[in-house]
Amino acid sequence: MNNGGAARLQKRGRVVVIASALMMTTALAPVVLFAPDANAQVSASGINAEHTFDIPAQSLTSALAQFGVQAGLQVTVDGALARNHDAPAISGTMRASTALQTLLRGSGLDYDVTSDGTVVIEAVTSSAGEEVLDTLRVEANAAEASGPTDAITDSFVASRSRTASKTDTPILDDSSAVSVVTQEELETRNVQDLQQAVSYTAGVQAAEYGADYRYDYVRLRGFSQTNLGTYRDGLSSRIYNFTTSRPETYGLQQVDVLKGSTSSLFGMNGPGGLINMTTKRPQDEASGEVLTTFGENHLRGAGDVTGPVGENSNWSYRLTALWQDAERGQDYSQDDRIYIAPAFSYTPNADTKLTILTSYSDRESGLGYGFPAGIETSRDAFFGEPDFNNFDTEETNIGYELSHQINDKLEFRQNARYTHVDLTYETVYLNDTTPLGNRYAYAVYGELDRFGVDSQMQYDTAINDTFDSKTLVGIDYSRDQNHERSRTGSASAIDPYNPSYCGLSCITFDPSRATNTEITQAAYGLYAQEQLTIADDWIATVGGRFDYVQSDTDTISSGTTAERDDHKFTSRFGLTYKATNEVSVYGNYSESYQPVYSSLASRPDGVKPQEGTQYELGVKYQPEAIDALFTAAVFDLTQENVSQYDSGSATYKQIGEINSRGLELEGKMSLGEQTNMTVAYTFLDAEIKDDATAANIGNRPANVPKHQASAWLDYTIPGQGALGDLTLGGGVRFVGERQRNDGNTETLPSNSVFDAAINYAVTDDVSLSVNATNLFDREYVSSNTFGSRYYGEGRTVLATLKYSW
Repeated sequence: MNNGGAARLQKRGRVVVIASALMMTTALAPVVLFAPDANAQVSASGINAEHTFDIPAQSLTSALAQFGVQAGLQVTVDGALARNHDAPAISGTMRASTALQTLLRGSGLDYDVTSDGTVVIEAVTSSAGEEVLDTLRVEANAAEASGPTDAITDSFVASRSRTASKTDTPILDDSSAVSVVTQEELETRNVQDLQQAVSYTAGVQAAEYGADYRYDYVRLRGFSQTNLGTYRDGLSSRIYNFTTSRPETYGLQQVDVLKGSTSSLFGMNGPGGLINMTTKRPQDEASGEVLTTFGENHLRGAGDVTGPVGENSNWSYRLTALWQDAERGQDYSQDDRIYIAPAFSYTPNADTKLTILTSYSDRESGLGYGFPAGIETSRDAFFGEPDFNNFDTEETNIGYELSHQINDKLEFRQNARYTHVDLTYETVYLNDTTPLGNRYAYAVYGELDRFGVDSQMQYDTAINDTFDSKTLVGIDYSRDQNHERSRTGSASAIDPYNPSYCGLSCITFDPSRATNTEITQAAYGLYAQEQLTIADDWIATVGGRFDYVQSDTDTISSGTTAERDDHKFTSRFGLTYKATNEVSVYGNYSESYQPVYSSLASRPDGVKPQEGTQYELGVKYQPEAIDALFTAAVFDLTQENVSQYDSGSATYKQIGEINSRGLELEGKMSLGEQTNMTVAYTFLDAEIKDDATAANIGNRPANVPKHQASAWLDYTIPGQGALGDLTLGGGVRFVGERQRNDGNTETLPSNSVFDAAINYAVTDDVSLSVNATNLFDREYVSSNTFGSRYYGEGRTVLATLKYSW
């Protein structure tokens, strides 16, 4: 007999089954829970084959019966052993061995596999022949048991992601570069915003504008993705002008970073990639936490509870809430928040699931500022007006995710969301021209209504013994209506070295410069993708998408309307070779397109979408012996039709071309419950290939560093006696030197920022942690654009007391 817990079978096989039978017997007789046809050949490697499981929580006997049917394996168990044991719910694609270990966990039972492939459930015994109860099998890759939408709360490593292909595909099999920040990593580093969440990810440049916290500023592979590259639960959260709201990271359970051109699945986007955030979902098992976070001018209270609505109920719930009263480092700043997110899941049967996701967010914050050239003062100095310094947003979301398994091969999925955002944006800031003390005043009052829906059909089948097919067809639709009223004016001059504020009375707005604009955009997308697995070792991915976008700009203040239609077909080709169970090598070609939103009158040559193409090669290594994932990728990415201002003709022209070639290295590892580690390095050789200013050709694009690197390590010292576990962690983020402008007339120096964390388990349920970002309070310039220097965020130290159950 082959021991199922110790042996790792290297060959990937397929178990073919024809029929099943559940035999009810006495408690003393063995139960045959699944019996293949007598003529079928059952391979012993079937226990290590991957299958899609959907087994609800129930008695162990019933769960093993469903496991046998869904895995295509014959399972036998003595009825007396399985009696009075319950099994947890299992959902997702994983190895049969992983699913079975999860079902048996805590039961005192183990399994063996006979030479003909039969799985035999038996009691664990000691060397003395005594029965051993409550045995826990150690799984090398714990994340393997997680589906693509399950929260990973015990590891920095995710083995699956639905973002890269919109299907449940192992990261090892996908022909693209994707990085996952798990809930365990989010909580360990106590991230406060999306920029912090992705700051340890290869290929990502975060917080380009430092302490300016109006938006989450992110570059992927050298290209800004702030406007178009943010998604939540697979649906776009793009920004058209000013009106948007930052996501609350306490409401997230995972953040995926998909790198490279992505338009063949997601439509209009920049060439660098996208970030997809996954909202916390209801769980079948009851759990929860309450916490308070405190620091200098910072107080937060939060809670997160989930579980079934009632015993044996088809409904489960989750309620996540947060309140915060805080200030940022700059004088007269604030970061006050209210967040509440009720969610419900309904699972009437094993084939259907509906999850309802809602949230309300109210944020009252200020603005970070750039410092005009010639000013040398504290980075916390404030040159605006305290009574006119607001970036306040109120956001409401209601949406759902629906999945239905029509039969064993065909699945329908749909997710939709409606969003409403109100914005109040009021600011006074220093003018970057002489005299130095002159100030501008600016205000925007915006309303955004957004609706998005994505419908998909996925068909999985085995064509023959050599080919497995996974076909995806989808159609999505989004409609955004953004209404903004803006005012422009001035405020009286201020001495930046000895500021004296004058209040609202010194602010004057010019009525002739007031605007009232409504932008309405409807986007339609039809896409298809084929993932063909050949002889278990080769996976070919081919995808294409056609997009049609209608954009209407109604300038109410002037009575003018501009209409434009854009359409584009984009494609993707990828090939993955599974060299072993642990190593894959891949390559891809992908395309992107990005519409240009500007006045047609300023573009006499017309408006074309900005287009991107990418070539990428990579290797991924996921060792079976430890819970880790290591990736490397090289890429060549070009964007054409880049819109640029031509001072000679005082118009915009689409002659720009930017090339970004580079190397990304990334590793994530979790060793048991004691050690977590993530390392990343990025090399970018970016170049301006064409430009409205001929002197810029051959230069490096502004604000794109050649080198970036980061590392995080935390280690837990197990508690002894009355002492609890003590976790010590630390990290460093390095950004290399970069050019201030496309003319490359000034170089910004590199910087390294250190972070740290300490967590002490007071009891099994109570923990106290302290997290510090920019531990040594390093003062550095994160960017120097628009005539102003933007400083990075100073040191922040936050302590969190948490009670979990």
